[in-house]
Amino acid sequence: MSDKLLFTPGPLTTSLTVKQAMLRDLGSRDHEFIALVRSIRSSLIALAEVGQESGYDCVIMQGAGTFGIETVISSAIAKDGHLLLLVNGAYGKRMAQMARIHGIRHDVLECAENEVPSVDALNDFLNANPSVTHIAAVHCETTTGILNPIQDYGAVVARHGKHYFVDAMSSFGGIPIDMRACHIDFLVSSSNKCIEGVPGFSFILASKAALLECEGRARSLSLDLFAQWKGLENDGQFRFTPPTHALLAYHQAISELHDEGGVEGRAARYAANHAALSAGMASLGFEEYLPKEKQTHIITTFRYPKSERFDFKEFYDRLNDRGLAIYPGKLTQGDCFRIGNIGRIYVAQVAQLVAAIREVKAEMGF
Repeated sequence: MSDKLLFTPGPLTTSLTVKQAMLRDLGSRDHEFIALVRSIRSSLIALAEVGQESGYDCVIMQGAGTFGIETVISSAIAKDGHLLLLVNGAYGKRMAQMARIHGIRHDVLECAENEVPSVDALNDFLNANPSVTHIAAVHCETTTGILNPIQDYGAVVARHGKHYFVDAMSSFGGIPIDMRACHIDFLVSSSNKCIEGVPGFSFILASKAALLECEGRARSLSLDLFAQWKGLENDGQFRFTPPTHALLAYHQAISELHDEGGVEGRAARYAANHAALSAGMASLGFEEYLPKEKQTHIITTFRYPKSERFDFKEFYDRLNDRGLAIYPGKLTQGDCFRIGNIGRIYVAQVAQLVAAIREVKAEMGF
């Protein structure tokens, strides 16, 4: 069997050494495993440009990134709390769905998927609605690949004295983030994104003051953020079975991130991938959904060609048969598909994808 190249927002192509790290077994109560988890937590805090000594901590949660998002939403907001969501894509809307399910009072400031929620609109809403206790935003909204100005939002949130939650699922590890400078109380990402691990867990980086306020607020047993944190703090162990192999892989992935020059080094490779992809697809006549000034290097969204001969399923299948996986679109308006620039891929692999798309384009005759 051979691996496919994954040009997706996750899971991603991983290195052979990350895969090999999983080829051993460790018990969840093993001293070596507990030390490994402690190392991962410390490393993730450092990547957010803060440290445990400065009042931040890391909580690892079993499950995909969405589990981590729901953990914060269902654990951080009191019964009389009020959540404001800044939405410009599917992942912001998913947070609103979680709030509805958990019976949390919430409002949505929504804009078009090719725009960013307005900083002024946020400020105006908070002036008019002092009952708001928490504000949530998505950093890189992978519906389109647009980058939202989380530091600008954070300045407004801090000025109003509210709590701030950022979904950094697709950006953490691939775009530098300073939690303190952004005034972020809770940040969530997952193991199978820009740090290039394998699926299996999400993690929450949070101020300890905000974590302490979560006690007694959880609306779920398994997604209780405070209880998970206290368990890891007390004896280094998970409340329920941990994803041991995914954590072994992640420990190796963090080491490889450092070897590449940290977040800045990885961001440079992803930016080179994006530049090569944009140039190659433009040469084939494909149009990007976002204008250049709004596009980041994480994932790129392309409009369907204006041809009756283009069929996305056939397009996808022909590429997939060549060992190349892309991603369907998630726009509410407009037909698009997405190509990720992240994971263990380089400009050479991007060129391979573009060459394959040129062949498929000729075969399909669009």
